[in-house]
Amino acid sequence: MQWKVGRVKITKVVELETVGSTRFILPLATNEEIRKLPWLIPDFATEEGRLKMSIHALVVEAPSQRIVVDTGLGNDKEGRSVPTWNNRQGPFLETLTEAGFPPDSIDTVLCTHLHVDHVGWNTRLVGGQWVPTFANARYVFGKTEYEHWRDHRHEPEKAAVFDDSVKPIVDAGRAELIPSDHRLCDEITLIPTPGHSPGHMSVLIRSDGEEGLLTGDVAHHPCQMAHLGWSSTADSDPVQSAATRRQLFSRFADRPTLVIGGHYNAGRIQRDGDAFKFIV
Repeated sequence: MQWKVGRVKITKVVELETVGSTRFILPLATNEEIRKLPWLIPDFATEEGRLKMSIHALVVEAPSQRIVVDTGLGNDKEGRSVPTWNNRQGPFLETLTEAGFPPDSIDTVLCTHLHVDHVGWNTRLVGGQWVPTFANARYVFGKTEYEHWRDHRHEPEKAAVFDDSVKPIVDAGRAELIPSDHRLCDEITLIPTPGHSPGHMSVLIRSDGEEGLLTGDVAHHPCQMAHLGWSSTADSDPVQSAATRRQLFSRFADRPTLVIGGHYNAGRIQRDGDAFKFIV
């Protein structure tokens, strides 16, 4: 799937799609509750109320550089909390190349945060060693986010991800640690959106009078626009994540801003009473 924001082109490259099987991440999003939000169907949920989600990368082509935003799960990774995320042998790199983006053509890799499903393809296994997948790219990590994960890297659920998908990038001298409001290029600025993780960032694109927003995991699914308090089980600070959702969605509601989620497709945010809905 592709979208344009002025002179910037955004391409979604999917690693994994799911229908249902998401209760572990959004336990309050029951089938019954989702059916009460008919605007979610059919683009973001089934008639039965099962959520549609994906794990994907977004390739952002700006005039000056080619950027991959978030890198999914990766292959050959161990120690993941979800069994189907372990030892994957998926065709993501082939899919990326077929879409016109061979890894060597990428200038920048930007991770909105450093969770398992956003850093996996930072590295690949070569000769028993984890090496940068995108050989010509700089890897941009939020400084706050990186320092949090570095300082907690010995916790069991964090160790494997940090050791195989983050630390090798730093060791290779490819990481650039930035403030959460960094300007990446003329068209792209980062917005601090903490709560899901301490240093989470969203991506604001402005070009030729048009505007786009890559939210990352501020919301895992558009149902959280209607229910701002439905925080994810993966949120480091559920209260802050709910406040961030309200702040971010309020800022971009009722504007022609193209909004693309870290796990869902594009739409536009509309106010709906005291909350919001997402319109394709």
